[in-house]
Amino acid sequence: MSLDKYSLKLPKAVYSGKEAMDNIPEILKSAGSKKVAAFTDKGIRKLGLFDLVEDQLKKADVEYDIYDDFPPEPSYQAVQGVIDRFKGHGYDFIVACGGGSVMDTAKLASVLVTDEYGVKELLDDPKRAKKCLETLAIPTTAGTGAECTPNAIVGVPEKEVKIGIVNDNMMSDYVILDARLIENLPRSIAASTGVDAMCHCIECYTSNKANAFSDTFALRGFEIIMNNIVKACDDKDALAEKNNMQIAAFYGGVAITASGTTAVHALSYPLGGKYHVAHGTSNAMLLIPVMRFNAGDEEFRKRMAAAWDFAYHGDKKLSTVDEKANALIDWMDEIVKHLDIPTDLKEFGVKTEDLEGLVASGLQQQRLLVNNMREVTADDARSIYLNVMK
Repeated sequence: MSLDKYSLKLPKAVYSGKEAMDNIPEILKSAGSKKVAAFTDKGIRKLGLFDLVEDQLKKADVEYDIYDDFPPEPSYQAVQGVIDRFKGHGYDFIVACGGGSVMDTAKLASVLVTDEYGVKELLDDPKRAKKCLETLAIPTTAGTGAECTPNAIVGVPEKEVKIGIVNDNMMSDYVILDARLIENLPRSIAASTGVDAMCHCIECYTSNKANAFSDTFALRGFEIIMNNIVKACDDKDALAEKNNMQIAAFYGGVAITASGTTAVHALSYPLGGKYHVAHGTSNAMLLIPVMRFNAGDEEFRKRMAAAWDFAYHGDKKLSTVDEKANALIDWMDEIVKHLDIPTDLKEFGVKTEDLEGLVASGLQQQRLLVNNMREVTADDARSIYLNVMK
């Protein structure tokens, strides 16, 4: 283990399996809630997914208002705009049903009922955040793990980057994982968010901050993802595999709270901040180039070999650390290719002359780069980006 001190923080309660949504009335009753702010987005409402939540809010006999004006990959100014509309209405509970952006905004709202500080102030000093309202997170993708992390990712347009605000007070109090919410998820979104969860698990397992707690969740989450993601994305009716992916994504989020992601996430932040590449897509694009780069480190290869032993259930017989590490990277690469993840940043308007700006922004993400087992220099970052600039 890289650390001799570590901790684990979790939501109060997590509900999963058949008809998990039916727990909402009891959750609200136990919290003493009378007036709920429900955060979602227009796409989720259009698909009818939020109806499952709203039916339970009606059964709970609470007053509620719906906030669904959420831009994807929002800037901190956009998040502040939502929170300004939300404040002052006397809510005593927040229900968030959506992807990472919706849940992250809800987490920020839960600490921003006060007028003492705003999102901008939390970017400057995340420690200022204080829990004001309890939250229930209901993810509609199996990927971000935002339902169980104390992190909120926002765009900072003036710096052309995304930045994570991290404070334990933003941990969701309750989580519901209901496979019905991802049953009809478009394959492209299921794929990119699923590979995002794969990134969380393998990055946390190979992080310099890896420890006994994070390893437990990262390894098990990784094993579930590797053996379920293809069917979960390809087969609309594969509810068991979809529920497995929800659980694995949750495990990935728990691993983040106990450990931390590495160079994949660090180098992806500029892609979201400036070019608005979806978070899951940018991570999925960078995953294999970063894994191949990190394979130059002996300790990294040992960890990857252990992950292969845990996750692979086929009949391929490998004996050496290098064989197993390389096989695992190849297996991940096969999955990413099968899921048709975009492979060229130029599809998103990234030009060759933008490379140096990306390198500079990526190297600013030292909060995550210090977790990477192999040091990432400017030349290394440049080479990794060039792998996805055909």
